[in-house]
Amino acid sequence: MDIVVLCGGLSPERNVSISGGRRIAAALRSLGHRAALMDMYFGLEGYDGPLDGAFDLPLPPEAGVAPAEPELEAVARARKLRSGSLFGERALELCLAADLVFLALHGSCGEDGRVRAAFDLLGIRCTGSPYLGSAVAMDKRLTKLVARSVGVRTPEGVYIPRGGTPGPGLPGPPCVVKPVDSGSSLGVEIVREAAALPGAVERAMRGASGVLVEEYIAGREIQISILGGKALPGIEICPGEGFYDYRSKYQPGAAREVTPAPLPPGAEERLAAAALAVYRALGLRSLARADFIFDGEEFQFLEINTLPGMTPTSLAPQEAAAAGMSYERLCERIIELAFEQE
Repeated sequence: MDIVVLCGGLSPERNVSISGGRRIAAALRSLGHRAALMDMYFGLEGYDGPLDGAFDLPLPPEAGVAPAEPELEAVARARKLRSGSLFGERALELCLAADLVFLALHGSCGEDGRVRAAFDLLGIRCTGSPYLGSAVAMDKRLTKLVARSVGVRTPEGVYIPRGGTPGPGLPGPPCVVKPVDSGSSLGVEIVREAAALPGAVERAMRGASGVLVEEYIAGREIQISILGGKALPGIEICPGEGFYDYRSKYQPGAAREVTPAPLPPGAEERLAAAALAVYRALGLRSLARADFIFDGEEFQFLEINTLPGMTPTSLAPQEAAAAGMSYERLCERIIELAFEQE
């Protein structure tokens, strides 16, 4: 098949997306597909050849994820196309010419359902979950409401909309401050002193539509992926220091991951059931990864990611490997699921 691996975009997670996208494209080519790796924001800028030739362009050298998030203003200045569109030069043309678009996007515009909705309108088949479930899952506040509606526990917290200020009812320190609609732990802080709370809220609000201030739950970080409605083995995250932040997620050796997660008897089944309940309530499809805190007795749901990372340090591929599924087979299964969504 001719497959566009769509990555990059104008998101703080663009570097993560490009790293994962390059790895996906290489895997698809090893499986015999013609895979074009394309940054959604730049499109085919710099390539003047025929559309069909884009599927045979050489892939860039494999590279890890930079320790710091990109400066998006600099990224925008670097694009030659002066347009308000987030689709770069001939990007939509190439997607329309493909048999399938493999979504390797992260963050706003990638995971929030907008790209999927645009593709649905244009008749472009792509991987991932339907746009409505993706949009809700991108909003941590709404996702928590959905989780509670199906009996899944989640930390108590208060939502502060953009332009709002912390008021009464906020959880006392220690608490967790996080943007309501971003990923890769960008903007997340653990606040241990009341005086530090306003500053943490202000920083988390940058580029976000709102902020969640949640009670801090001490425990083990356990995540579990769902692939086509079936749970993969859970994975435990053991950061080298602090919590599982942006650096810990993408710098080799910064965190230790253990899969299957060492859990008490029966706990893995309860973890999978909770993740599946949220996955189904949101109407998700394909691959998704749910994040939990385990206090030794109960699991507390944090969020669910509808386009999990596919970088060399990402978790879902490690869980798939623990289930006996290679990276290439995982990519192929995601493609199969895209064709099952009729």
